[in-house]
Amino acid sequence: MKNGETLEIREAATEDAASLLRFVDAVSGESENLTFGPGEFGITLAQEESYLAAQQKLSNSIYLLGLINGEIVSTLSFAGGLRPRIKHGGEFGISVRKPHWNKGIGRAMLSSFLAWCRQTGEIRKVNLRVRVDNQAAIHLYEQAGFKIEGRRSREFQINGQFVDIFLMGLEID
Repeated sequence: MKNGETLEIREAATEDAASLLRFVDAVSGESENLTFGPGEFGITLAQEESYLAAQQKLSNSIYLLGLINGEIVSTLSFAGGLRPRIKHGGEFGISVRKPHWNKGIGRAMLSSFLAWCRQTGEIRKVNLRVRVDNQAAIHLYEQAGFKIEGRRSREFQINGQFVDIFLMGLEID
């Protein structure tokens, strides 16, 4: 990474469920860019373990962890379609703990994920949603080849204020 630290990127396992819930609890209070705020995630340990186990069985889904010194500092989850007509595509979400912003972690996670997509031979379209005012993320995605495909109004409501999002996509060929 930019600061010389080593980022380990690996797939999440069911044994990571408790650490992931702690990560989600922490990250939920650090950014308004997520679809949930503090205390809103609403997943139990058993549900998280079940979700992770299910993810591992799907060839077109992945849950990546970014770790520094064994601590989760970033996650990226991608869920592909479940039916044959939509199995080739899906949507991902990424989050990075605020103390680790601007270190290149998001770029490394995205690069690792896109390499996985290309390696599968199955994933042909990657989608995401990003707040229209999240310029740093939009810039990262555009550098990776994503294109803005649309805009959805009032996707978020935070503290009584509506926020629009861009729908972005990347074709994997």
